[in-house]
Amino acid sequence: MKASDNPGQDVRIQQYLAAVKGLIRGEYDIQIPTGSLDDTGCLGEALMELGQWIRKHGLEMEELQLITVDINAGLTLEDILEKVYAGFRNIIPYNRIGFSLIEENGQVVRAHWARTDLPTMLISKGYQASLAGSSLKLILETRQPRILNDLVAYLKNKPGSETTSLLVEEGIRSSLTCPLITNGKPVGFMFFSSSQPNTYKNLHIDTFQRIAAQLSTIVEKGRLVSELATQKTAIEEQNERLKQLDEQRNTFLGIAAHDLRSPLSSIRLATDVLMESEKWMPDTERENLVEIYIQTVHRQTEHMMTLLNDLLDITQIESGRLSLHTQEISLAEFLSQAASHHDQLASTKGTRVVMGEVAEGMAQADPLRLRQVMDNLISNGVKYSPLGSTVSVSAEKVGKDWMISVKDQGPGITEADRQRLFQNFARLSARPTGGEKSTGLGLAISRRVVEAHGGHIDVESRPGCGATFWFTLPG
Repeated sequence: MKASDNPGQDVRIQQYLAAVKGLIRGEYDIQIPTGSLDDTGCLGEALMELGQWIRKHGLEMEELQLITVDINAGLTLEDILEKVYAGFRNIIPYNRIGFSLIEENGQVVRAHWARTDLPTMLISKGYQASLAGSSLKLILETRQPRILNDLVAYLKNKPGSETTSLLVEEGIRSSLTCPLITNGKPVGFMFFSSSQPNTYKNLHIDTFQRIAAQLSTIVEKGRLVSELATQKTAIEEQNERLKQLDEQRNTFLGIAAHDLRSPLSSIRLATDVLMESEKWMPDTERENLVEIYIQTVHRQTEHMMTLLNDLLDITQIESGRLSLHTQEISLAEFLSQAASHHDQLASTKGTRVVMGEVAEGMAQADPLRLRQVMDNLISNGVKYSPLGSTVSVSAEKVGKDWMISVKDQGPGITEADRQRLFQNFARLSARPTGGEKSTGLGLAISRRVVEAHGGHIDVESRPGCGATFWFTLPG
């Protein structure tokens, strides 16, 4: 029956019915006459407002859907959060977004990501706070977002809140804190923050909650992918490290076999001669020969022990197992003892090891490892210096640090030698002046020990002018 068939019926009713059918079809921009503001007219006004609300809500849902599709395209957690920061501006206002995860069996909330368009960011990745006794604990219990629209006033009421204090210092004045729930379990928080007070309304909570479950799942997916990527990178790095160690082991074994062959051959030759000489050599001559060959065996076994000790040290260092036991030491006393010891050893070459100027004071070092460095540097100075020369040891304060120097009168170091000076098994063009042996590992070990102390080692030298090896130590 049409309105014209019932003269008593208001013609607007039919228009309103048509408008409702239009809304069902998605025609939200309805324009219908309301006439006088009687009950029927008010109904017409309400229908037009409803149309606008449905239109706005529909567009918002479309935008949210597009955003979540875009966010879901992100692979790692970082990708996903960057897309959140770029895409949410039209639906939730903010100057800053932070993302934190709940860790350590629900005891700690730790910041994993944050972005801001403000000049200062004080709460960034790695910042953490205890959940016990915090306002975030209540958010987890209720699982409802929280609005704080005046952080300055909130801080006055809770002056002990370090996080709020830092946010206010950043320039943040209002915040919307949203819990992220995955599979019924809280996993973290999304923090929307604005530089303006009174920014957030309940409609922003409603907007977030429409996609909260989906967003939480996407974020959790990203977190798991990021963890897997981190683990994959760590495994690849470990595999590469193991490969390098395996190559170094093979190198060490090859060099050890090569370097041990010569002293072992000398020892075997000496023992063979001694065993055979018993058959044909007079006792008086044989006594002299025994003394000579015992000295040979002693020198060669010393060289083998040095090589094996250096190999063990460099293997330990390369595998990351170098541990230091530092303590305060009197540097003047320590260096004096090292110089005195090597002065006695160098006397067979007519070489002197003397103390130069050493400032008074204490250094922080592992005495055993530091002695290893000094033994390497001083013995090298003696080894490559001519007979009757002098090697001097000195130390000075440079700011808060120490600089220790060992100066020799040897042939100096060429630029080509300098490039490989502190590498494993470095063989230099200079030769020991007294026929001493070298493992090629002493300076490499010294460099790693000095660096483990937080210092630096280098050399100053010109060919024909000797060399000064120096290194730094923390005071």
